[in-house]
Amino acid sequence: MRIGVPKEIKNQEFRVGLVPASVRELIHYGHTVLVETNAGLGINITDDQYREAGAEISSTADKIFAESDMIIKVKEPQQDECRKLRDGQTLFTYLHLAPDPEQAHLLKASGCTAIAYETVTSPIGTLPLLMPMSQVAGRMSIQAGAHSLEKIQGGSGVLLGGVPGVKAANVVVIGGGVVGTNAIRMAMGLEANVTVIDKSLQRLRELDFEFGAKLNTIFSTRESIEQYVIDADLAIGAVLVPGGAAPKLVTRKIITNMRPGSVVVDVAIDQGGCIETAHATTHDEPTYVVDDVVHYCVANMPGAVPRTSTFALNNATLPFIVDLANKGVKVALLDDEHLLNGLNVHKGHFTHHAVADALNDEFVPPHEALVQ
Repeated sequence: MRIGVPKEIKNQEFRVGLVPASVRELIHYGHTVLVETNAGLGINITDDQYREAGAEISSTADKIFAESDMIIKVKEPQQDECRKLRDGQTLFTYLHLAPDPEQAHLLKASGCTAIAYETVTSPIGTLPLLMPMSQVAGRMSIQAGAHSLEKIQGGSGVLLGGVPGVKAANVVVIGGGVVGTNAIRMAMGLEANVTVIDKSLQRLRELDFEFGAKLNTIFSTRESIEQYVIDADLAIGAVLVPGGAAPKLVTRKIITNMRPGSVVVDVAIDQGGCIETAHATTHDEPTYVVDDVVHYCVANMPGAVPRTSTFALNNATLPFIVDLANKGVKVALLDDEHLLNGLNVHKGHFTHHAVADALNDEFVPPHEALVQ
């Protein structure tokens, strides 16, 4: 199989789909890998390092898209990239289609097979290809929030952990999954007062056991979210509906009643956001203010630490990429129900139920789409 790795073109996105070690692995199995020139430069990986691993270097993205059977990326394809995809070609990357109907319909029109990292599952019910970036984003959310609390950034001028004799900040984490757990770990490490809100009592028990009495665990209701977020110095939105749009749990009313200079970080913004006043921002302009509350809503947070993020992502994606290349896409998908859950678009059909529902479009079961 010919596998293509274009350079990422989303704003301030420096990650890359494959690192040289992954290329070498694919070459070992007899595949050809084409990498766009300077694709790895943002994480200090040179074209020569890719050549040493056995890759061919292409001068343009057009050549990558034209000659590859499978495209490996990190972020969702931008409009120009979508238009380069074709029938019979496979795209394997993060897609986040639910809040992005334009991208979704361009992929549908292309006739390609689009597999989303974020909806691939595991035998134990986790999302293994989303997990590494969720770990990064969860940890970064506290760094970003702490920075945004600085007065010069528009925040209230509160230090998360306080100092002896001065109260620490209140941090509220909405969602106790991978993002939330990593946010909790960082916030508690900085000695903030941390509350986690989740709708699963079992998950709250697990978090209580993991972090102990210093973590305040609260069952999720509209009332509890309102009560704790209004009193927060920093609130982290860390909810996830796999493949679907995030629910709007923090309303405009809650934002209006927060203290001036408080900060919200919406990590769910890739899926439309869980904060009613949130809209996607970029690393160039990461924050904006609504009702005196600072909003940090960068849609590709892990892109700020691209080297860590790229290697973490490759560790997770490589076994699936090898499987797709060795078996062929159709056989690999039909052989592995968890990889099949990643299939979002195939030959003009939406094949993930949550995606189709969010887009108010027809759903075709993935098995059915593949055998047509």
